Amino acid sequence: MSSPPKSRQRSILLIASLVSSLVMLDSNVVAVSLPTIATSLQASFADMQWVVTAYVLPFAALLLAAGSFGDLYGRRRAVLLGQAIFAVASLLCALAVSPLMLNLARALQGVGAALLLTAALAIINHSFPPAERARAYAFWGASLGLAITCGPILGGVISSLFGWHWVFLINLPICAVLIVATLKVIPESSDPEAKRLDHAGVATFSSGLFLLTWAVIDGNALGWFAPAVLWRFGGGVALLAAFVAVERMQTRPMVDFGLFRSGNFVGSAFAMLGYAGGAQVMIFYLPLYLQNTYGYTPMIAGLAMLPFALPMLIVPRVGASLATTWSSRSILCLGLAITALANLALATLASAAASYLPFAIAMLCAGSGAGLLNGETAKAMQNAVPTQRAGMSSGLGATARFSGLLFGVAGLGAVLLAVTSKHITRVAGDWGIDIPAALAVAKRYTAGDVGGALQSLPAAMRDSVGDSLKAAFEAGFSAAALTAAAVAVTALILTRSLMKRSNTADQPIVSSSS
Repeated sequence: MSSPPKSRQRSILLIASLVSSLVMLDSNVVAVSLPTIATSLQASFADMQWVVTAYVLPFAALLLAAGSFGDLYGRRRAVLLGQAIFAVASLLCALAVSPLMLNLARALQGVGAALLLTAALAIINHSFPPAERARAYAFWGASLGLAITCGPILGGVISSLFGWHWVFLINLPICAVLIVATLKVIPESSDPEAKRLDHAGVATFSSGLFLLTWAVIDGNALGWFAPAVLWRFGGGVALLAAFVAVERMQTRPMVDFGLFRSGNFVGSAFAMLGYAGGAQVMIFYLPLYLQNTYGYTPMIAGLAMLPFALPMLIVPRVGASLATTWSSRSILCLGLAITALANLALATLASAAASYLPFAIAMLCAGSGAGLLNGETAKAMQNAVPTQRAGMSSGLGATARFSGLLFGVAGLGAVLLAVTSKHITRVAGDWGIDIPAALAVAKRYTAGDVGGALQSLPAAMRDSVGDSLKAAFEAGFSAAALTAAAVAVTALILTRSLMKRSNTADQPIVSSSS
């Protein structure tokens, strides 16, 4: 592979990083706006989960297919198509008048985002030789950190001053600028050995992931042994098993299962899952905690997220420096250890109803762990895959990242709601309401609709139950943060066990069928 000139490389890296940042910006710019959206559209906690999940679900489900599409038809073409879909979907989100309309538009956004992220990562991998990828991915990680830093602030300011609809409308000029830049700067690249899109693989994997996520999201509301939940779990597992069988029959599969013989690849995949489910997921629940517990407006909550967000911008540079002497295994384990300890601190402080200052210090630690993991996980996974199959590599890495985020949002949301509901139902009798009414209050409060939760209570009780509601939510958040810490610890153990100690990356494994 002949690399572009240095000056061209820098421009390509900048555009590819901005494209990836757009995906991340739109996932977390919405997070701080969720309580405002819930109030505006009279949405439930489940509806608010779907604002996040409806975006991430098709995104994660289509990442492998998007990577294969870029390998086959061209990565620049995939970026341009993704930007066009993303812009149209953003406009539809802004025009939404119901939770269903918003979530359908968010799903379309996720389709565009899948094309954007996999193609952008493949372009970086194709444009830089292995020796230069550590710095390239550090810049990429810092760019995503900048999006994470700006997202909550931008979302809070826009929601407070202009309304939540403008959180989506801002994507239109951004997409227009990126489309022009992509056409001018990024050359076309593809995999010359790619023959066709794996339709059977796309159908089985995407459908299986959808059913599993649907089961997790509705499990807490319907009951984990409800028939609807059980058949979704069963169908999801069966479809993913069918996906493995289908891929093994392909002469050039969408996923090269030979990669799973690589300890470095599997270990970095677990690190990616730990990063997504233990660190990145907190982007969605920290703004909710800041608003529900401290009474912050969306704008102030966005600013209060800075201790978490700023390290996501700064720490990837530290990771790039460490990479000159440390192995990927060491950097990933350090990031996961910091993440686990930070989540433990967040859980302890929430249960103690601590003030903002100590909570901000814990957020700073959590952001530092996430900053170390962000770019390093992507680099470690990319280095285990042949360069010509960069689309598959970026698809696998992004699938691990956003599947972890998807189940993290659903799983932590289930824990948060279950524990909050348990505490509220304990005192429901004292409030003069029955259990179903108490559960309705818990769902509204957990969604961030504090006013709606209070309005559903008897008028005489509204002034006296605020502390009890807040304490119930703090207990729920503490349990969710402990769960995130457990995810990070599990990923740490698996990553440390599977990855090599040396700095030498695995040689890319070529498909046994090729």
